[in-house]
This record gives sequence, structure tokens and C-alpha cells, in this order.
Amino acid sequence: MTNSKKVKQLQDYIVEGNIPKIINSIMEISLLQGASDIHIEPGRNLVRVRTRVDGILQVLIEYPLNLHPGVVSKLKIMSNLKIDETRIPQDGRINTFVGQIEVDLRTSTLPTPNGEKVVMRILDKSKKIPTLSQLGIVGHNYDLFLKAINEPNGIILTSGPTGSGKTTTMYSAMSVLNSPEKNIMTFEDPIENQMDGLNQSQIRPDIGYTFANGLRTALRQDPDIIMVGEIRDKETIDIAIEASLTGHLVLSTIHTNSAIETITRILNMKVPDFLITSSINLIIAQRLSRRLCEHCKVPHPPSSDAEKKIREAFAIFNPPDDFDMSILNNPVLYQPSENGCEKCDGNSYKGRVGIYEVLDMSKQLKESILSGMAAFQLEEIAKKEGMLSLEQDGLIKALQGITSIEEVYKLVKK
Repeated sequence: MTNSKKVKQLQDYIVEGNIPKIINSIMEISLLQGASDIHIEPGRNLVRVRTRVDGILQVLIEYPLNLHPGVVSKLKIMSNLKIDETRIPQDGRINTFVGQIEVDLRTSTLPTPNGEKVVMRILDKSKKIPTLSQLGIVGHNYDLFLKAINEPNGIILTSGPTGSGKTTTMYSAMSVLNSPEKNIMTFEDPIENQMDGLNQSQIRPDIGYTFANGLRTALRQDPDIIMVGEIRDKETIDIAIEASLTGHLVLSTIHTNSAIETITRILNMKVPDFLITSSINLIIAQRLSRRLCEHCKVPHPPSSDAEKKIREAFAIFNPPDDFDMSILNNPVLYQPSENGCEKCDGNSYKGRVGIYEVLDMSKQLKESILSGMAAFQLEEIAKKEGMLSLEQDGLIKALQGITSIEEVYKLVKK
């Protein structure tokens, strides 16, 4: 059954007032869309249901406000939340089957003047963890990343805003590392994917079980590799550094906008520069860009403005050996078709691809950090040594027809 037929069926369930079927139908359509989140938002007269597909929120359907208490109560029961508590936010989890697909949904409720808003993050257990190349880590970036995760010790940090795919990159790295010879421990908030062979632990800050406490415990559990969900404070980075310097490989994420800014952020946490250079192996910055639909994308010559951006972006560029310079000499860009096609449900985009900046902590870069160079100087050194900036990696993927230049500049500062 196509999505349009399923939406029509959902409308029929709303007319009938069949709460269980409304909820199941919303979940089913969301899965078919490949949505990451479901938003159920009460207004003054209607309740709006939106799904986030490829990072973009879109309206799925609306239903009468009088049905909303029943929908919220049913979702609370499924999430093991308190039905009669409507004054404060609550968080829960649903494990269920939608058709033949097993899914986990992280549920969050929020009081509003018109009722409780519900947001559900969808974790599709049937989906395999993507490989590094499927994520968009290819060529020179792939070689650097693979070398770093196969080091016996050190820290690998992935940076970017919320929703940029940092945790997925960490899972992909761990799927490469996962073997019976290694004790891999993770400390997550929450555990998004359960992987066989890993010792995964859910942190609980409300009872004092923090990332820092988890890391301390890990060091008494004979680990080889430790994944820490996020570096949030000095205590956590201090223990991560200690772990890396005592023979462990540590993977983690941090909220910064670029690889170089990550160094600045850690320095601002009062971490001595010599500890940064002796412990960190690799820093990755990333974004998620929508993929152009392979079946209906349209080639077009770049505008004068686009040509100028490409020329300026690659003014400082030390191309890796595997880079095809011809795509810069005769650039061709692609744009979404006006009405899409059946393959992409008329969206002109289908799926997402990562845009990456992979910073290798080279000898020259370490010496420059120790000498107190400014961030912009460090970035120039890194580019001359072959680091692709987020802008450059995004433009290369635009020139390869994977995404559009408009998508790249929605995500990357110019």
C-alpha cells in the first residue's frame, strides 16, 4: 500500500475515533517515510502531527482536539509513564512491533496550554548500522579515520550540532572495531542501538551516574575501547585523557562547530595544551545533508555566484592522491527536480549523507598548538596538510551529484 493510501486510511481511523489504530497508523507511515521523529502538537482547535524526514519537519495529518487526551493516555501507557501526571514533562520508551518491524521509540511529553505535546524519536531495530563509506566518509578521510580507530590508544572526537549524526558515526566505528578479542564499553544517554558484543551502559545523571562516573568505572573493568556519549565538562575530558594515556582507545562526541573549534573548546575547559597534543588522535566535524534523488536530479551549469564560491573554497587546497581534479576544472552541479518522482515520494531528495571535516593531529599541528597559535592559523596549517573543510567536502559531494550546493550552504558557514 502506498503512503497516500495509508494516509487516507489514517483519516478514516480519525473519523472513527479509533485511538489504537490512529497511533499504529502514524507509526507505520512514519517508518515508511524513513522519519527520525514524530511530533504530536495540540493547538487551540486541532492537533497537528508532523514527521521529521531527512532532517526536515513536514505535516503528516491533523486530527480533532477532542481525540488528543485519548492519544496521549494510550502513548503514556505504552511508555510506562504516569497517566494522571500532566503538569510536568515525562520521558519514557516504547518497544513495539509495527507490522513485522521491531521499533524502539523514545517518548517525551511536554505540558502546553492546549494539552501535552508528545515527541517520539524512532529507533528502527531492523536497520543495520551503516558502514563508514555509506555515511559519506570516503577517500582520504576514510583512510585517516580507519588509521585512528585502529590505534591502540588515544582519543577520537566527533563534533557537530544536535542531530548531525555524531552518535551514528561512533556506532559505525565500533562496528569496525567489534571483535571477541576486545572489551568495548559504552556509556550512553540514551542507548540508541543495542549491539551484540558491546558492554553498553545507560547513564543516569538524576541518581548521580554521570559520564564521568561511568568512565571511572570503565577503568576498573579491563576495557580496550571506551565510547563516552558526550564530553560535557572538564571532569569527563580529564578522565578520558587519563584513560587514553593509560593504553585505552576512547571515542566520544562534543558540541562544537568545527574540528579546530574543538581544540579551542577543550583549551577553554582549562586542559593543558600538552595533554591535548599527547592524547587526541583525530577530530571529526560533521553535518547531515539531504541526498538528491538519484532518479530525478537535474544537472545544470553553476551560476556565477556558485562558481565564485567553488573557486574561493578551494583557494587553499592540497588535494589527496585519490582526488579527481577534473570536477573542479569543469564543474557541473545538480538540483532537485521541480516535482520529484515516485521513488522519492515527490520530495526530490531521498536519504542523507554526511559532510565531514577530518583533522589528523600531525606533528606540525601539535607543535603549533603548543606554541599557542590562534585557531585560524591552525586551520590554515591543517588545510595545507590536506584537511578537507566541511565546505570543501560538501562542495565535492555537490559536484559529484550526491547533494545540491543549496543544501551544503544551509549547513556550512560561508
